[in-house]
Amino acid sequence: MSEFPRSDGAPDALEQLGRMALREQSMESVLQTVVELAKQVLPGNPEASISLLVNGRPSTTSSTGPLATDLDETQYGRGHGPCLQAASAGELIEIADTATEQRWADYCRVAAEHGNGSSLSVPLPVSERVSGALNIYAREAHAFDEQARAAALRFAPYASVAVANMHAYQDARDMAGNLQIALESRAVIDQAKGILMERYKLTADQAFQALAAVSMRRNRKVRDIADELVQSGDFDLGASGLV
Repeated sequence: MSEFPRSDGAPDALEQLGRMALREQSMESVLQTVVELAKQVLPGNPEASISLLVNGRPSTTSSTGPLATDLDETQYGRGHGPCLQAASAGELIEIADTATEQRWADYCRVAAEHGNGSSLSVPLPVSERVSGALNIYAREAHAFDEQARAAALRFAPYASVAVANMHAYQDARDMAGNLQIALESRAVIDQAKGILMERYKLTADQAFQALAAVSMRRNRKVRDIADELVQSGDFDLGASGLV
């Protein structure tokens, strides 16, 4: 038996989302819950998906079935369509009838052939480099009334929070990783400088300049030249131009 309500309507679905501890859930689990609930409470026997644009690159993070996934990917392949428009422009996009819609005519023809009669794409603003859309693909034309649009709009913040949390965590992890790499690089460069200072009686600045000069000549990072010196003891001072 499904854990999602099938006939209680949007208020119960939103209450279920509201009870979720968003910070304790993975982004994927929250987004999948959003699309499953949207599928069950919105009209038109729909399928739902969430599209993300990360630095302009689109992907589908969650979907209730192949209809939604296929139509998302059709838009990605063409570079246009309602979900991409909603994600990039930050506006609600509705196609009332794919058989008569004049916008994105090539996409709408494919959508109609797949059995999609109408659709809603709700924007998910996240950050400067991440945006998205909650997409509802109904099998009936003219499936959405004002109440359905309002319900779809109320689902969107839960998806936005999940995506924002995950990307904030990823950014923090990347920053920590970069800091660790920087600290490790600084340590090995300091070790290499110490070796050169002792071996060739150089100043700290001269030792660094020697590493930098060999780095440029060999087209390799200073850290790699320093690591090679620390590991092997080999260093061609003549290649630095200091002698």
